[in-house]
Amino acid sequence: MISDHTNENYYKSLVTGRIIGCAQKVHRFLGNGFQEVIYQRALEIELGKSGLSFEREKEMDIFYEDILIGHRRVDFLVDGDVMVELKALTKFEDVNFAQAINYIEAYKVRIGLLINFGAKSLEVKRFIK
Repeated sequence: MISDHTNENYYKSLVTGRIIGCAQKVHRFLGNGFQEVIYQRALEIELGKSGLSFEREKEMDIFYEDILIGHRRVDFLVDGDVMVELKALTKFEDVNFAQAINYIEAYKVRIGLLINFGAKSLEVKRFIK
């Protein structure tokens, strides 16, 4: 099934389109108003049903000038290099975008999705390195 969220010009567009489709299904079912962890658990179920390869709460190394300085868990790492961060906010703020961009750099992945379940309509932002 090809999602209407794909664009051949984007890296891993089919993968990100499927992730977005899974998130939409979760949002349609649950609506807004729950804590982030509830959406994370539901999205894990949908990603599993989709057949995508993923890890939930994957611990990632953070480097500064090639020196390991810490670790951070990403909500989902899909298909080896697609970072998915979930939020449950009334709306995105600039700090959320900065965080997603920083995570892409720190995790050394090529693409990231920032998904907000807290708004009345699902919000998705795609970040490409």
